[in-house]
Amino acid sequence: MMKITFFLILLAVVDVVSSSKNDISNREKRDAVLIRSKRRWVLSTIDVEENMPGPYPAIVTTLYNDKKEDTTVKFRIKGQGVTEKPFGLFSIDENKGTVYVHRPIDREEYPLFHVDFDVLDRKTDATVDKTLSFNVEIKDKNDNSPVFNTNPISVKVPENTPEGVLQATLQAHDNDQKDTLNSQFIMTVVSQDPASPNITIRDMHRTSTVKQLAFTGCFDYDKAKQYKVLVEAKDQGTPPMSSTATAILDITDSNTHPPEFSSATYNTEVMEMELKEILRIGIKDMDTPNTPGSRAVFSIKKGNEENNYKIETDPKTNEGVLSVVKGKNFLKTEIIELEIEVENEEPLFQCVNGKPVTGTKPKPNTAKVAVKVIDSNDPPVFKNPTEKVYRNENGSIGDVLFVPEIKDEDSDISKLRYKIVQDPAQWVSVDQKTGKITTVETMDRESPFVKNGIYTVEVHAIDDGQPPGTGTCTVLVHLGDLNDNAPQLISKNTVMCGNKVDRVDVSPSDLDDAPYANPFTFFLGGEEELKSLWKLDPTTGTNTSLISLTSLPYGNYTIPLKIQDQQGLQAEHVLHVVVCDCIGRTNTCRDRLPHSIRLGPAAIGLLFAGLLLMAFLLLCFHCDCKSKNFHHIPLNLQEEGIQTLAKYNEEGGGSIYKPNKGFASNASWKENFFSSAPPEYLLTDVYRNDLRSSSGYGVQNNWQEMYSGGGVMNMQHHNMSMVRRDKESFRNESRRMSRTHSIARTERNLAEHIDRKISGILEEQRDFPAYCPYQYDYEGGGSDCHSLDQLTISNHGDNLDFLHNIGPKFNTLGGICQQSVESRNIRL
Repeated sequence: MMKITFFLILLAVVDVVSSSKNDISNREKRDAVLIRSKRRWVLSTIDVEENMPGPYPAIVTTLYNDKKEDTTVKFRIKGQGVTEKPFGLFSIDENKGTVYVHRPIDREEYPLFHVDFDVLDRKTDATVDKTLSFNVEIKDKNDNSPVFNTNPISVKVPENTPEGVLQATLQAHDNDQKDTLNSQFIMTVVSQDPASPNITIRDMHRTSTVKQLAFTGCFDYDKAKQYKVLVEAKDQGTPPMSSTATAILDITDSNTHPPEFSSATYNTEVMEMELKEILRIGIKDMDTPNTPGSRAVFSIKKGNEENNYKIETDPKTNEGVLSVVKGKNFLKTEIIELEIEVENEEPLFQCVNGKPVTGTKPKPNTAKVAVKVIDSNDPPVFKNPTEKVYRNENGSIGDVLFVPEIKDEDSDISKLRYKIVQDPAQWVSVDQKTGKITTVETMDRESPFVKNGIYTVEVHAIDDGQPPGTGTCTVLVHLGDLNDNAPQLISKNTVMCGNKVDRVDVSPSDLDDAPYANPFTFFLGGEEELKSLWKLDPTTGTNTSLISLTSLPYGNYTIPLKIQDQQGLQAEHVLHVVVCDCIGRTNTCRDRLPHSIRLGPAAIGLLFAGLLLMAFLLLCFHCDCKSKNFHHIPLNLQEEGIQTLAKYNEEGGGSIYKPNKGFASNASWKENFFSSAPPEYLLTDVYRNDLRSSSGYGVQNNWQEMYSGGGVMNMQHHNMSMVRRDKESFRNESRRMSRTHSIARTERNLAEHIDRKISGILEEQRDFPAYCPYQYDYEGGGSDCHSLDQLTISNHGDNLDFLHNIGPKFNTLGGICQQSVESRNIRL
């Protein structure tokens, strides 16, 4: 048993030794790149130089696999540079495992490649081992020079910049591998123009790629307005590479020259108490115009302790403008001396021997100004420029409102004269010697010239100086309110939409203020019959509503109203209400459809025929008139008396009835008419209708023009307006009583026609003067002759002697008739 065990151990040792020898032989044949552990490939890295000079393809490495050493396997690679971009960069000999690179590689574009390596069965292409992944790293080469981010670099530099760092930064970068000598660079100033002041490069904290320009000394705008600085950036690779950039410094002008006055002394003069510009002072400055370094700033250092003067800079001319801003009264002419200095808006910058001057500030340039103040006539001065006076409105005329208190240092007060310059309503007058202001009209607080209860009067006091001085005083008259205005209706016409509402708003106003205005008290005027148709609700307040108590026919209504203010002052008004059918949302009455007429050809022909016939008749009449001779009839007008031509509009006989002018009421009128009218007339329809309408209220069926707020419209309605018609009825009855029984029927038709015309008049036009009744029965003084109506057989019989002394009027008429008879050779 022991023998067998020993034999087995010996065989194992031999096998191990043999295997070890084979492994050492294989390792000598392979590259040291690949390492194997437990039959698995381990990742390794292959270095390739950037931009190798060639020739290509060049061998990179050789890959081995110890699983199969015969020709039954083949090698394959994939990944970046093979099956991925950039394609075709790497390849492998599938039999030997040699890896090739086919062209130069730029590290700045592809710094690293990741490639997979497989061993396949040559016949089946089956993978016989695990995949090997290895990296191809490109070794950097100094093939990039530093590059400036901006080239050229432009910077504005003020002339008064203190020496040190400039606000000019330079930044560059190198694309070679970071943190190597190939990418690290140094900046230096190669050259500058002009050479002074000296410009250098200064590092910035915590950065190696950004630098700043610095200088020592001073810039001089007058000598050089631009500097050009050439800067170089050089890396530390082998061989070193570099690039340059130009920095352009544009120098801007600063205040390096102090302003100077054109003259050391100036003279001017001004009248006392006169406020105006008195002098302009020019300066000289060598800095660039219209810059803070050249704009002047003036100040008064001496002589202006009371702040009577002010000096400002004219922005267009850069001059100093000296003005008097506060007047001073001098008893005599005096000379005031002012000391003025000038500086620039920007502090002065000075450079001596190439070094800026700090610490001491140079003294500004100064000038003397002599101001001659000429004494002048001082105007009168009121004790109070504004006086307040309190009065009630409607005061008595002659009330003294104000007597001024005034003083004048240069003139005699007794020689002053006063003048009103503001009195828009012409309510006051002023005594020219004493200045006493007195009312000449009643002052009304509700006048448009009174603002917020104050009436303003302005008066001038003028002395006798040379030139005359004028003082002004404003008198504010505060007017207390009185109850002198009754309430008024804002609108006396309104529309009530009968198909929508049963009321209209009534809005009064009162020009007086409280407590003489609202709340108002409202009453219905007129007869008691109105109260059965209308009511006011509320009866007190700022406004009210007129409410209809019944359904009213459409038409025009006249409602008398009484309105009292808070103190009981009453006013009577008439409100005109139109009740109608409204359309839309607005109070607009519904209108009738308009009539349209179209004439046909036949009608037009008849119209022209009528016109031609009328022209023919007029021509015939004209010819007939020319054939007749009209003779002037000389009249003997001696003792003709008063020549009066009376117009008689009657063609019938004279009436035995005369109008009774003493009618006082409708009741007495009816009694007189019953006693004087003939029985036949009492039976007519006109008379019966007049009796029904004698109460003053009428119901008519006609076409009435109605006010609708938005316009005028026509509609057929029953007019129920409470309009008294005493005048119309009296006129119609007077005319009818003056007629004889023979024309009763004609008078009835005429009365009906007149009544229709009167009813067609708009309610608001009834008081128009053209529609008022006229008196036709008065024809002047009575005649000496008797009325022809009284000539009867029973009165005079056959005695006709009275015809010889009828009167001068009849004699004139008889002479005319006699001459007419004689001219025609007519024998009576």
